[in-house]
Amino acid sequence: MANLPTVLVTGASGRTGQIVYKKLKEGSDKFVAKGLVRSAQGKEKIGGEADVFIGDITDADSINPAFQGIDALVILTSAVPKMKPGFDPTKGGRPEFIFEDGQYPEQVDWIGQKNQIDAAKVAGVKHIVVVGSMGGTNPDHPLNKLGNGNILVWKRKAEQYLADSGTPYTIIRAGGLLDKEGGVRELIVGKNDELLQTDTKTVPRADVAQVCIQALLFEEAKNKAFDLGSKPEGTSAPTKDFKALFSQVTSRF
Repeated sequence: MANLPTVLVTGASGRTGQIVYKKLKEGSDKFVAKGLVRSAQGKEKIGGEADVFIGDITDADSINPAFQGIDALVILTSAVPKMKPGFDPTKGGRPEFIFEDGQYPEQVDWIGQKNQIDAAKVAGVKHIVVVGSMGGTNPDHPLNKLGNGNILVWKRKAEQYLADSGTPYTIIRAGGLLDKEGGVRELIVGKNDELLQTDTKTVPRADVAQVCIQALLFEEAKNKAFDLGSKPEGTSAPTKDFKALFSQVTSRF
């Protein structure tokens, strides 16, 4: 038990984060799991165990307890836009999106990730995995317009900070996230948003979660950044060999 790596997943009550937390718990022969969530509600949602800490990533001091004694970090925090109240779908048009005060991408995806990377360095973490998003090479990407948050710009700034941090890292820029079964598709890695021009630009959350877990197990995943998509289910053999998948990746950012 003593020599198993302790892995902290942040954003552990989010839709992808909770899958990673669950997989870490199921892999108790390989990992000791810890989670970080923002609220007591979030803690309850994923089982309320003692290994789940509550803290606000935009407040560096509040997250320190969660980082004590960890060996690896999986960052799954993200700013989340909310639909502006008063939208009436029957009237046509598009809903407007806003971010809550203090929860803009600059605060969550930049400052919040930077705080996590800094805390991980202090803890002597040996590997940081971060899940980002495809589309970051295009400053005019529609996602940046949501709530005027420039979310991909701030995510990319945090990824660059991580790549420059000196701590071994894996940056996973996921395609469009699907709430579909994991483990049944061939996964595709790419770079520089090239997958956005293809029909393999979406990926199940469960597969993203699995790639996070597998990245912790293979040296081939370290100091690499890649886009992640998938082929439609049933069109090719599902990815089973993650060492080979990571070995295809050559880009560091």
